[in-house]
Amino acid sequence: MSARRRVVTGHDAAGKSVFVSDEQLEPDTVELFPGWAFLAVWGRDDTPTYPDDGSEPEWQSYFPGVGGIRLSFSTIPPEDTPPPPDDLDMQAAEAEVERALPGLMAHMEPDDPGMHTTDTIDLEVMISGEVVLELDDGAETVLRPGDTIIQNGTRHRWRNRGSEPAVMAIFMLGAHRR
Repeated sequence: MSARRRVVTGHDAAGKSVFVSDEQLEPDTVELFPGWAFLAVWGRDDTPTYPDDGSEPEWQSYFPGVGGIRLSFSTIPPEDTPPPPDDLDMQAAEAEVERALPGLMAHMEPDDPGMHTTDTIDLEVMISGEVVLELDDGAETVLRPGDTIIQNGTRHRWRNRGSEPAVMAIFMLGAHRR
């Protein structure tokens, strides 16, 4: 995935709508997940208010807590992408993931690679490529460009059985689990 443009609107002192930010965002890549790219677009952890100056609200972890939001893009590589090198320093690689994607690894199941559960409602849109969404009971569905996915705190994993990277836009809202 390449850089993406983020345009932010706000209000001036008189309450008039204005463009307050227009910038290119670069995706994060980490050695532990070859071929994957993550682009955090926007997030917050507090009750939303309008950031009229266009500054991005503070947020602490990859997945939002209750009431927090995230907007990001993910590139999912084909399954035949080579794995990390055998001589990878796992401690350094996991520290890199924690710096780039804080809290992500805590949600991943070490005994079932890729499977994870979050306390979020996820609204996702396939931009390009094709992915398989697998749920915890093994049920799968294939998603293609333009398809939308609404996940309600479900245990799942993503698989790209195609030959090209797949890109999806993701909006997450932290939610209470019933």
